[in-house]
Amino acid sequence: MTIKEIQEEIIDEFSMFEDWMERYEYIIEIGKSLPIINETFKKDENLIVGCQSKVWLHSEIEGNNLQFTADSDAILTKGIVALLLRVFNNQKPQDILDADLYFVDEIGLKEHLSPTRANGLVSMIKQIKLYALAFQSKLS
Repeated sequence: MTIKEIQEEIIDEFSMFEDWMERYEYIIEIGKSLPIINETFKKDENLIVGCQSKVWLHSEIEGNNLQFTADSDAILTKGIVALLLRVFNNQKPQDILDADLYFVDEIGLKEHLSPTRANGLVSMIKQIKLYALAFQSKLS
């Protein structure tokens, strides 16, 4: 699936919920499905700067696509990073760099997060795009 198709799927899923408490619960459930990160990737160099919680993000290239693994010590943050990985995992670096991440605004995520969590969300997206930029440079 393309990044746009995945975002549309997420928007459709979130439209089923009546209120934000249900959406928060759904985000937490998504976080529970995040594959367990290899403990060797839980090191300081993989921590995302700017997150209130601890968030580890690791990426490697497989073929021409980026593969991400992540974890967090906070259940809501783990769900947020799981949503982002759903969009960006197994995508080409250039597609990640070109992506307009509109689903975040469409589902109202950023405005329903505390300012520190919203900053963390921006930091996660920035780090994913930095990985994409680094791998795109290697591919060029």
